Amino acid sequence: MKLGFYPKLALDGIRKNKKMYIPYILTCIGMVMMYYIIVFLSRCETVQHLHGSNAILLMMELGGWVIAAFSCVFLFYTNSFLIRRRKREFGLYNMLGMGKRHIGIILFWETFFIAAISLIIGLTAGIAFSKLAELGLVNILQGEISYNLYISFPTIYMTAAVFGVIFLLLFLNTLRQIRFSSAIALIRSENFGEKPPKANWLLCILGAAVLAVAYCLAVIIDNPLDALLMFFVAVIMVIGATYLLMIAGSVLICRILQKNKKYYYNSKHFVSLSSMVYRMKRNGAGLASICILATMVLVIVSSTTSLYFGSEDSLQSRYTREINIDACMGTIEQLSDEYLNPYRNAAIDIAKEYNTLISNVQDSRYADVAGLISGNEVICDENKLDGTFSYSDVRDFFFISLDDYNKITEENLTLAADEAFLLTYRCSYPYDTISFDDNKTFKIKNSEYGIVDGLGTPQVNLVASITVIVPDLEDAMSCFKLDDGSYDLVNFVWNFRFDTGLDEDGQISLGSTLDDKINDIFASSTTDYSMRYTLSSREAERADYFGLNAGFFYIGIMLNIVFIFAAVLIIYYKQISEGYEDQSRFEIMQKVGMTKKEIRKSINSQLLTVFFLPLLGAGLHLAFAFPMINKLLMLFNLYNVNLFVKTTVISFLIFALFYTLVYRITSNAYYNIVSKSKGK
Repeated sequence: MKLGFYPKLALDGIRKNKKMYIPYILTCIGMVMMYYIIVFLSRCETVQHLHGSNAILLMMELGGWVIAAFSCVFLFYTNSFLIRRRKREFGLYNMLGMGKRHIGIILFWETFFIAAISLIIGLTAGIAFSKLAELGLVNILQGEISYNLYISFPTIYMTAAVFGVIFLLLFLNTLRQIRFSSAIALIRSENFGEKPPKANWLLCILGAAVLAVAYCLAVIIDNPLDALLMFFVAVIMVIGATYLLMIAGSVLICRILQKNKKYYYNSKHFVSLSSMVYRMKRNGAGLASICILATMVLVIVSSTTSLYFGSEDSLQSRYTREINIDACMGTIEQLSDEYLNPYRNAAIDIAKEYNTLISNVQDSRYADVAGLISGNEVICDENKLDGTFSYSDVRDFFFISLDDYNKITEENLTLAADEAFLLTYRCSYPYDTISFDDNKTFKIKNSEYGIVDGLGTPQVNLVASITVIVPDLEDAMSCFKLDDGSYDLVNFVWNFRFDTGLDEDGQISLGSTLDDKINDIFASSTTDYSMRYTLSSREAERADYFGLNAGFFYIGIMLNIVFIFAAVLIIYYKQISEGYEDQSRFEIMQKVGMTKKEIRKSINSQLLTVFFLPLLGAGLHLAFAFPMINKLLMLFNLYNVNLFVKTTVISFLIFALFYTLVYRITSNAYYNIVSKSKGK
């Protein structure tokens, strides 16, 4: 047999099935291109010199692994469409005397040609567009733009290696299917499963129950840490429930519609509905995959866009003033004015050196204790805990003296020696007394919802907080005092924050100078007390902060492109494969008088019957996931709910329009297949 016989058969098979192979090859090219670009950006020298580059490079590296894993899973999924279509052809080869080994050689050459085309064009496109991607990222980060074109050969080698392994696995998987199938089974593979499935109420109920539990988790969880822990559990439950409902539920819907004689015995619905019933198990899996991909796209685009455009709000929440000093003292004595005044005066003096005055000052002193709520008892000593606990029961307790509270709030609150006033944030406290470690008990004079301006930043904390205003701070802390006079469980905190009115460079310079001055004061102190502090300039942190959010936004764009590629290809293959399956049925209907206009109406009926189920499902998933995603965004200091709502709604509307457009285009391919008559 001639040397070029098998490569020629392989190329001929690809050419004859170009409607199936061209979209598949284009998707492979797109996956290779996107992977190269992501890995290129993770190693790009220009990006390495940007502010916030460490976080961006890490996200790009993780994004590369995500795309590699997704490419492997998705290409296996789409390759199954191709092989199912080709099995009949391979069965004929086998019946005509061609052995499985020779069919394997044809499959090898097909895989080789597809891999070669995908890698050559994909890498070329990746190299060509990598500079554009780099410019886009640098522009988002507001960095210095360089127009030098750089080719990363290590990235080329890595891309070729990763996708070489994927194509090898695809070849072995296809070879396995051919090897263990008889010639008759291969020929009849397209008709396999033509037995009408039964409506399975049990699976529908199970899917609905699992989905309801996942939705409840998403809605009732109030703590960001609990949301982080339960997010992936809820995601897995939603994915499983979606497949159950789309597979079993879609069969059930078709059966219910069939029982509606007025609907079923209608020329617009009869053919499409009767054909859908036979393949609904596989059809349901495709619809579920589209629904999950659509949900992923919507979640990623809404959350990353909100983070990027809400960066300024997040920055303001994290750094409430231009200059922020947060100090943790060694003892309660260090919270005295005598100890703190040198640091306060240093800020005032250095501001004068920069020809400005400090303003909008936040000056607060408090004690911070973490505790577990159990009724009206608070357990702060971890040695007293028994068993497991939920983060939803953990509270941050901020103790502040009555005098400091009245000074900050300009109120005139009075308390008896054994009384306390509570301010709760993200929680409530319904009891009349509160006791700490069975040692110190306070009567609750009043309890309100709120926070004290300048008292830490409870709005960016991961757990709920309770501010406890007490008559005397030192007396209240006595319950946590050890025999050696130390406070093992308590952090004594001083926050000193202020604005300067200087420009960006001035704020950064003043912050650096003040930092050096504080170190000098601390070094010259004759006390043995320890103090740990951080001095943050909002402008100095801005670049890293925006860099992190811009990195999320950019990697979100990249991943969404990949996921949209996947969703479009699934939709296309769904239409093509179903078109070939339905072609014989529509030929028969045309022979008995069905016009092409009636065929178009039947196709539109199918669109309205099932095709928008994934979009509706994605919208429903997104709506119930909204509270949990909102909690997760709080971990990134984004509290602008209105921005997140607007972004989510706009994202869904744009995606719905895109989804409809894709369906209209792919439905034309379906129509062209089923409307053709072999007899003409």
